[in-house]
Amino acid sequence: MKLSFIIPAYNEEFYLPKCLDSIFEELHRAQVNAEVIVVNNASIDRTAEVARRYPAVRVIDETRRGTNRARQAGFEASTGDLIVNLDADVMLTSHWLPRVFHEFEKDSHLVALSGPYVFYDLPFYLRFITNLFFRISYPVYLINNQIFRRGASVMGGNLVIRREALQKIGGYNTGITFYGDDTDTATRLAKIGTVKFSYRFTVFS
Repeated sequence: MKLSFIIPAYNEEFYLPKCLDSIFEELHRAQVNAEVIVVNNASIDRTAEVARRYPAVRVIDETRRGTNRARQAGFEASTGDLIVNLDADVMLTSHWLPRVFHEFEKDSHLVALSGPYVFYDLPFYLRFITNLFFRISYPVYLINNQIFRRGASVMGGNLVIRREALQKIGGYNTGITFYGDDTDTATRLAKIGTVKFSYRFTVFS
């Protein structure tokens, strides 16, 4: 399976190198077939210039502001079997890629895989509160998703989607420019397959 990393970026010149470095470190470690696409989403800083410093990165421009608009532009330019949505300010954790491949290879019904953020630069007490939020909300997700088979929970900046599933639901809803975009995508995907949220797939943010 080929991976397509799609990274929407609006004024992310500071964080983007950390994100890209973490991706290429994982790709070097896992030795998998992948492409990395940065979607410059009407940035007014040096985001596009920073991205183009990486020879293996493909930079495309989406002048209409909005995360889903950028993701859709990246999706249409991509060729991978698995579409990896990452925020420009996240960093992959070690062995994230092998876990992703394992999950999709063992379950043909899996259409999307996601996990929580670890906010590495927050004070300890705030990291504790955010972790507590994830832990409390997880049983609610399990009840809704596994028992009632309604809805799904994902983090939009740490999300892997099977290409054919994303095509089947018509791609990203570009009418949603910011809040609720990940919920909309997850809910539509859950109607055609399994959407999984797991603590094994954390990323730093």
